[in-house]
Amino acid sequence: MNIPGNLKYTKDHEWVRIEGEMAVIGITDYAQNQLGDIVFIDIQTVGESLEKEEVFGAIEAVKTVADAFMPLSGTVEAMNEALESAPEMVNQDPYGEGWMIRIKISDPDQIGGLLTPEAYAQLIA
Repeated sequence: MNIPGNLKYTKDHEWVRIEGEMAVIGITDYAQNQLGDIVFIDIQTVGESLEKEEVFGAIEAVKTVADAFMPLSGTVEAMNEALESAPEMVNQDPYGEGWMIRIKISDPDQIGGLLTPEAYAQLIA
């Protein structure tokens, strides 16, 4: 499994890249592998303020639908619009072109509660 060292992680298999007061969020390589072929990403929360662990969208794969959870409280500033026509990018490049949302972090203190790459690796081992 690919677990980049420059990211933070959640027990729900989201990754977080902190960029100052903003964060970019997607699902991990492990999560996309467990879901299988992703056919649709549904994110209707752009412009909304959501609390940590609230659902920000849904990921539809051939065999299942999974919720995507906010790893931090914040306002959803943007979604990856490329996923509307190419949701398979989440399978192909989950940490790059397959990112899902960008948020403005409302409670920076929550960052400390995210998992390190090492802790996430232990979680999925």
